Amino acid sequence: MENVRPSELPDALALAFLGDAIFSHAVRSMLVARGVSRAGELTRLSLAYVTAEAQSEGFRLIEPDLTPEEAATAKRASNSGHLNRPRHATPADYRRATALEALFGMLEVTGQTDRLKNLTDRVLSGLLHRETELP
Repeated sequence: MENVRPSELPDALALAFLGDAIFSHAVRSMLVARGVSRAGELTRLSLAYVTAEAQSEGFRLIEPDLTPEEAATAKRASNSGHLNRPRHATPADYRRATALEALFGMLEVTGQTDRLKNLTDRVLSGLLHRETELP
């Protein structure tokens, strides 16, 4: 779907659905590359990255550097009105997490793989440095 116009993009929540899988894959790949091999440990460590709180923090790390198109997609997703948030997440964290996921989904759909890799790497790197327990 490269060269997709903004009017042709899927709904913001569909982009977030896709972006959630993309980010989860990036987290899992990073953990395996760092030598984590036990299933229980992989699951436990991945949860430090894929929660609404962590994704919200990750979005804050990259938000200042978003292009206008990226920022518009993120804003559309965070304002979608959909708030089936987990009990442990604040509405603001959930909205920012949804924005991050939709951004990643939009970059995938539009074929911007280099930008997607750059932003996921920046988010993972930033989250990695927030806790010493993480590999």
